[in-house]
Amino acid sequence: MSAVVDFPVKPEARPYLDAFAEIASEPDWLRNARRAGLSRFAELGFPSRRSENWRYLNLRPLEKQPLLPASGHKPTLPLDLPAGVYLRPIRTAIAERPELLRALGDDLGADHPFASLNAAFFANGFVLDVAPGIVVETPIEIVRSAGAASASLHTRGVINMGAGARATVFETYYGDEEAQAASYLDIGKYWRNDFAAWRLGEGASLTRIALVEEEPGAVHLGEVRATLGAGAKLNAFALLLGGGTVRHEANVIIAGDNAECRYDGAFVVSGSEEANIVTAVDHQAVGGTTSELIKGVAAGRGHGAFQGKIIVREGAQQTDARQTSRNLILGRRASIDTKPELEILADDVKCAHGASVGDLDEAALFYLRARGIPTDEARRLLVEGFLREPVEGIADPAIREHLLGRLSARLARLEEWA
Repeated sequence: MSAVVDFPVKPEARPYLDAFAEIASEPDWLRNARRAGLSRFAELGFPSRRSENWRYLNLRPLEKQPLLPASGHKPTLPLDLPAGVYLRPIRTAIAERPELLRALGDDLGADHPFASLNAAFFANGFVLDVAPGIVVETPIEIVRSAGAASASLHTRGVINMGAGARATVFETYYGDEEAQAASYLDIGKYWRNDFAAWRLGEGASLTRIALVEEEPGAVHLGEVRATLGAGAKLNAFALLLGGGTVRHEANVIIAGDNAECRYDGAFVVSGSEEANIVTAVDHQAVGGTTSELIKGVAAGRGHGAFQGKIIVREGAQQTDARQTSRNLILGRRASIDTKPELEILADDVKCAHGASVGDLDEAALFYLRARGIPTDEARRLLVEGFLREPVEGIADPAIREHLLGRLSARLARLEEWA
């Protein structure tokens, strides 16, 4: 059964309403959640640059040419896990552990159209539940491939960490490497709309690394919502290396006392690519800490942006929050925007932010050239050295070396220097 609404619908939302069909085998709570999400998206439509949160991203091509939902590929999940760890495809979890999806996935917010659209159409994804006190020693790797051209893929990841639990999750989003190397923007035209919901119980620890290597014509919109209990620790990193239009958004609530959030990221854009990293960390409890380091590199006509906001509520005394954005522009046509923000309502806090945008260090470039290193190779070494800092903060050596290898491969294709 398709959706029927009795209120004005944004024109760009109409094709998605027409494509919606209920699944009779799904439980009532899920069908109701899908209807609510679709209705909210119909009201909101696509955000425009007039919205402060979306001012640096051009979604007009996606708005003009609808990419309707496809089933997409199921994520590749590991098979061997210790007792106390539940990891299943989201379709399986709907039947086996519906309480996890209902607790972590229902609160979509009033101003997030693509999370609402995801609620209506999500078909694939995973649910991870780590029981209290369980420590997962080996990183959990989840691979998401793009299997549909000229379509949208709505995927969802749910992570629930019990009190004192600890785990590392490494998620990869990729298209086709040959298409990436070709650098033609009409290759791999699809839209990945990914939504993640995480809840960390008291004293829990979650490390999550995301690698985005979509195809040149792809749109990747990813949103994370995390809630941290007392003493919980979140260590997250996102590396954006591929895709025509890529946005990584993270919304973190420090709900319990003495919780810690480290959220780092890096992006590389060239050609006419766009990449945005948007973060909001909301301190609502005493003694929380936040550390953010975001680095970006833009070449050719690429455009990158970072928008970060740290909120310290009135009762969140002894908060320590620091935010840094550093960026390199390679050439006259590239651009990067950066907008760090602090909103402080408490008086016993330590908060700071800083941002810089510049070119390569000419003295360092001269030093390398004087020692016989060709100009292009010297530039690549300096750019790679600049971007290594947030990557080297990853504790797991295998993941760290893999990311450094993918970063090096991406920079080898960064031909637009002038």
